[in-house]
Amino acid sequence: MTISIGSSAQWRQTLSSHAIVIVDFYADWCGPCKMIAPAFESLSTKHSKPNKIAFCKVNVDTQRDVAQQYGVRAMPTFLVLRNGSVIETIQGANPPALTAAVEKAVKLAGPGGAGATFSGTGQRLGGSGIGPGAGRASAVRRPMKWALKPVLEAVIAFFGLYFWSLFSLDPYKSAENSPFNKTNPPPRVQSGTGTRPAARPGFKTLADLGSS
Repeated sequence: MTISIGSSAQWRQTLSSHAIVIVDFYADWCGPCKMIAPAFESLSTKHSKPNKIAFCKVNVDTQRDVAQQYGVRAMPTFLVLRNGSVIETIQGANPPALTAAVEKAVKLAGPGGAGATFSGTGQRLGGSGIGPGAGRASAVRRPMKWALKPVLEAVIAFFGLYFWSLFSLDPYKSAENSPFNKTNPPPRVQSGTGTRPAARPGFKTLADLGSS
């Protein structure tokens, strides 16, 4: 789409927002300008890219400040600007020269356009992808297991010693001889095949019941 420049401010804005600008300085009374206008419009339709390549028309009679800025004295005059600087000038109605200059400028602009979109999930720091499901842990967390049996046995032994010595006349001696004292060897009891260690008093846990 060709941009018709209506003010110096619009011209400056167009230059600042496009890498390549091809401009046609013309006059309504100029016959050669009218003759080459369809060729310029065709090139504009083919190569214009928003925010990258712009085709503009400047009427020298209504936008004299812009025409004088570039010293335009003959119509039509075509200028090719890259990043605001003139890199090529074509004077007169010369379609082959204009086409060659435009195609050269398009190559300088490179493929794609400013603001082009990129596809893909992308990558985060650490290599994890961005997108649905990205960042999920690859391994399932296992629940923490608590060893309850040793804890329960320690609690039972503590309270067993405490109550065994609490109701005796000699608490210290009683604690030493208590069956809950794990430093003492268990007493032996008579059985049909001889003697065997007696079981220590205590409470059975769920783990004990499951293993019995």
